Amino acid sequence: SKYNIMAFTEQGVAMLSSVLNSTRAIEVNIQIIRIFTKMRHMLSDNTEIRLEIEKIKGKLDNQDKNMEIVFRYLDELLEKQERPAPKRTRIGFKPDEL
Repeated sequence: SKYNIMAFTEQGVAMLSSVLNSTRAIEVNIQIIRIFTKMRHMLSDNTEIRLEIEKIKGKLDNQDKNMEIVFRYLDELLEKQERPAPKRTRIGFKPDEL
């Protein structure tokens, strides 16, 4: 290729330790591998967090729908209360009608 590659994979860095002989180079190599490991753990943690957030969003959507249903029922009950009861003629003895 036209340009030198400036990135390494974790396996490539691990292979470097077999080629390098100086203690300093090996120490740096170990640090790089530790960083790769931490990055891999962080990415997997983020995936788990993302999945948990999606679960929570799903639950919230269901709760929103349930709340809409509850409010609809409450509105219906209020409408029924606001309507006056129909006038009924009383049943039983009426002394003025004799």
